[in-house]
Amino acid sequence: MQLDFKGRVAIVTGAGGGLGRAHALALAARGARVLVNDLGGGVHGEGGSVGAAQAVVQEIHAAGGEALSNGASVTDFDAVQAMVQQAIDAWGRVDVLVNNAGILRDKSFAKMDLQDFRTVLDVHLMGAVHCCKAVWPHMTAQEYGRIVMTTSSTGLYGNFGQSNYGAAKLALVGLMQTLALEGAKHHIHVNALAPTAATRMTEGLMPEEILAMLQPEAVVPAMLVLAHETAPTRTTLCAGAGSFEAAHVTMTQGIFVGTGPDAPEQLAARLAEVTARAGDTVPGSGAAQGALEVQKAMAARS
Repeated sequence: MQLDFKGRVAIVTGAGGGLGRAHALALAARGARVLVNDLGGGVHGEGGSVGAAQAVVQEIHAAGGEALSNGASVTDFDAVQAMVQQAIDAWGRVDVLVNNAGILRDKSFAKMDLQDFRTVLDVHLMGAVHCCKAVWPHMTAQEYGRIVMTTSSTGLYGNFGQSNYGAAKLALVGLMQTLALEGAKHHIHVNALAPTAATRMTEGLMPEEILAMLQPEAVVPAMLVLAHETAPTRTTLCAGAGSFEAAHVTMTQGIFVGTGPDAPEQLAARLAEVTARAGDTVPGSGAAQGALEVQKAMAARS
C-alpha cells in the first residue's frame, strides 16, 4: 500500500530547512497541498525572514505540487490562527499538522539563564499548543485530523546541557497523550516523532561521518506513517539513519505495602520489586495508575 496524501492539506512548521523541509517536500510529493511555515530565524531563535519558507514552496512548485509560504512565529497565537486561516481560505480544510518548529539554547542547568529556559519552552511546547489549538476546531468539524508532535530522545531519556529542551520535548509527549484521547471520537489521531537527524540544530554535536548518516530524509518515513489516514494514535516513533523504534511510557506491576508507619522503610527495602520491568504495561490513560493501586489495596484486604 502506497501512503497517498492526495486531497489532503498539511501544515508543517519550521519547514524552511532541515527536517521540516524534508517533511514538506515528502508530503507534497505524495499529493498533499502544503502550507510551509518558517519564521526564518537562527537556530537560537533570533531574527526572521519568510525567504526560507518561500524557497521550499518554490521547490514544491517546481516539482508540480501546491504550496503556500507563511512566516508566522509559532509563539504568536494570533499569527498562528491567521496561518491556519490562510490554509482554510486557500484549500478549505486542514488535515495534517506537523509541529516541527524549534530552537536550541543549550547550557548546563547551573549556568542557564531562566529566560533561555522559558524561551525554549515557549517555542517547542507553547508553539505546538498554539498550532494544535488553531487547527482543532477545523479538525473536529470535519471529523478528521492527524497531528504529529516532534519530541526528542533528550525529552524521553535526558541529555546533558539540554534541561530546557528536554523538559519541552517530554511535555509534548504528555500533550500528545491527552489530545489523542480527546480527539479519538472525532477521528483525530495524535502521535509523536523522535528524530535523530543532521540539521542546523545538531551541527557540532556529532562527528561529520556520523552526521553524514543522519540525513533528515531518513526520518521522513516515520512522519508519513504517523500523518497518514492509516496512522496509529498515541504512538511515539523514533527514527534516524534508516532505523525505526518505538518509545513507551510504561508502568510496572509494583507492590502493596499499606499506609503503616513503616511504609517508607518497607518501600525502601523493596524498591527493586517496584522498579522490576516484568509484566509492565502501557496504560490506556492516566486513570490506569489509580485503578491498579486500588486493585492491589483491595486484594490486600481480602
